[in-house]
Amino acid sequence: FGLAVRFGLQKTFGNLLAGIILLMDRSVKPGDVISVGETFGSVNKIGVRAVSIVTREGKEYLIPNEILMTEEVVNWSYSTRDVRISIPIGIAYDCDVKLAQKLMVEAANASTRVLDSPKPVVWMTGFGESSIDHEIRVWIRDPEAGLGSVRSDILNRLWDLFRANQMQIPFPQRDIRIREWPGSPPAAFADVETESGDER
Repeated sequence: FGLAVRFGLQKTFGNLLAGIILLMDRSVKPGDVISVGETFGSVNKIGVRAVSIVTREGKEYLIPNEILMTEEVVNWSYSTRDVRISIPIGIAYDCDVKLAQKLMVEAANASTRVLDSPKPVVWMTGFGESSIDHEIRVWIRDPEAGLGSVRSDILNRLWDLFRANQMQIPFPQRDIRIREWPGSPPAAFADVETESGDER
């Protein structure tokens, strides 16, 4: 019983001390947008035992203070609220690359949450198996409003622009060669003609 109490108090004092350090250090503070492991959200409050994080889905996670001191924490709004978002996109090899890049920038600029400075940019990142790979990079100032909605808005606008300009988004295509079909005659006799001229 004494060991159980001792270990329990050790965790309690560890979280208490970590909470005090967080409050004094101000590396994580209410209103910050952080991600810890798979949890991404806005810091609601820093308590004696845990930090309250509210996600975009409305879920509230209580992360022990000690975890924020010992594990990697990404603070999206530590020194600035500006956050860069990267959106991968591929185009077909027979597309007009310059026009496609222009349309990507146009779609990014039309999104209401994208900042004018730094300006949206498009980078060609490689030649894929069935596409010319690009990446749209934009900056926003309100990460607490979510990142997925920005990606969705830009991709929806880009879809309309691509369709209006006959741009193709590639998809994998495969050619299948059947060497032998079950029940068919051997390949050596496949093209042999009978006396009547019929193939068998």
